Amino acid sequence: MSFLSSLMNALPGAAAQGLAWGIMAIGVYITFRILDVADLTVDGSLATGGAVCVMLIRGGFNPWIALLCAMLAGMLAGLVTGLFHTRCGIPAILAGILTQLALYSINLRIMDSKANQALSVDKYPLLLSQRYVRELSINNPLPLLLLFTAAVIAILYWFFGTEKGSSLRATGANPHMARAQGINTNSNIVLGLMVSNGLVALSGALLAQYQGSSDINMGRGAIVIGLAAVIIGEVIFGKIFTNFGLTLLAVSIGAIIYYIVLQIVLQLGLNTNDLKLITALIVAVFLAIPYWKSKMFRRKVQPQSAKNGGNGHA
Repeated sequence: MSFLSSLMNALPGAAAQGLAWGIMAIGVYITFRILDVADLTVDGSLATGGAVCVMLIRGGFNPWIALLCAMLAGMLAGLVTGLFHTRCGIPAILAGILTQLALYSINLRIMDSKANQALSVDKYPLLLSQRYVRELSINNPLPLLLLFTAAVIAILYWFFGTEKGSSLRATGANPHMARAQGINTNSNIVLGLMVSNGLVALSGALLAQYQGSSDINMGRGAIVIGLAAVIIGEVIFGKIFTNFGLTLLAVSIGAIIYYIVLQIVLQLGLNTNDLKLITALIVAVFLAIPYWKSKMFRRKVQPQSAKNGGNGHA
């Protein structure tokens, strides 16, 4: 009974974290599924978004302006990765690693050479805070996070339906055919990386406000969480959600499911030092499910094919 009560008590926080990380996961989906590019800038750009947002709010800026600036900083990080890849000929995965490495020092400079900067809801006018996540009040962060998620999905659904968005999707689907149609694939890759890392930085800014601080290591492992959310969404809702907008929603729900599963595991009494191990196992299981399903499907199909072939021969 105590397990259920403690789990129910932890669910609002898990849902809020899932929604905030879900925006980051949508950014990962753009590069991983739409562009078909392995971008590891995410671990750095998420921390950049948090650092920019926190320092601007501490400096007296409006939190909405801080969110916008954080998103622009993330887009700038994506631009650097894109230029490394398209203009310098550096492989995408290595370009992301180089940008991520550079962002560590840049983030430290942004945060006045400190590894952590606090942002108390008592001192600053934050848009959301985990202090109110269990309260039925206007300060509860869940409605605002739902609004942000809906706005991001709606804007991306509109954008990828435009001519530019369609050319970006074509770039990821078949770059050779896209170039044959006169599409500038290099500029589309750069644009996709900018949009992706802008969303990642926005997620970092929301997380920094939610948890009341920015940390130099807050983005560590972000790419794993993002991929986990994408895979979980595809495994559970892939056959149900075929519309592009619903697919993005599935990614966000996947992030929520990931954090709920994580909370269940932690409520079972496992050591918090094993958090990274638990994360790796959860991701590994959900990554393996599509493979197991396809293998089981082939086993069912092969005997049926052999039976039909035998009947035809007779």
